[in-house]
Amino acid sequence: MTAPDLDLWLRRFHPGPGAGPLLALFPHAGGSATYFHGLSALLAPALDVVAVQYPGRQERRGEPAVEDVHALADQITAVLTAAAAGRPVALFGHSMGASVGYETCLRLQSGGVEVVRLFASGRRAPSRRRREVPGGQDDESLLAEIRTLSGTDARLFDDPDVVQMILPALRADYRAIEAYAWRPGDLLSCPVTALVGDADPRVGEDDARAWAGHTTGGFELVTFTGGHFYLAEHTEEVAKAIVGRLT
Repeated sequence: MTAPDLDLWLRRFHPGPGAGPLLALFPHAGGSATYFHGLSALLAPALDVVAVQYPGRQERRGEPAVEDVHALADQITAVLTAAAAGRPVALFGHSMGASVGYETCLRLQSGGVEVVRLFASGRRAPSRRRREVPGGQDDESLLAEIRTLSGTDARLFDDPDVVQMILPALRADYRAIEAYAWRPGDLLSCPVTALVGDADPRVGEDDARAWAGHTTGGFELVTFTGGHFYLAEHTEEVAKAIVGRLT
């Protein structure tokens, strides 16, 4: 993996220490690396943090989005293996990002990279499959789902140009997570920390607790007040939870 490829996939918003694990942040469906700018600022004094930029958004908008979680994880595994350069790796994924992070963890682990922890945020365990968008996959259903989850400023939906800019990546991501099927078999060997909002309309505590069945390395559940995007209200607490488990 060459340096330009790493620059394409990874954003390092703030300088961090050269020692310790590389922490990679995986965004939600329709999201981009910049969603984690604030969290990165809180983490960077203690950790080397990169945010993953999926194809099809922001400066990668001209590239086709990847509509398969397994294929996306394959590509990110190669990127992180090169970026880590022999260091341990930790992963934090929110919503769809937790599924992509989990699949990436499995691949890193099988490739001999030391994974020290997976943080699975706002996502039910891979074994808990259900329909992602109750209303269907049309544009109005997707936008209604985003409004329900409250992850995007509602005023943005009043701008048709913004909506048209967001929709292609959003459609692709929801196709990917709708089609995603867990492949029973291999278990993670690293600890898993599941994080969830107590009022999340899509992920109950039982769904989050089921992550325990996907690892032999230990499990814990951390619950915050709030909905699917509890992160917006608890960024400092989430940062402390991450730092406390990786340093």
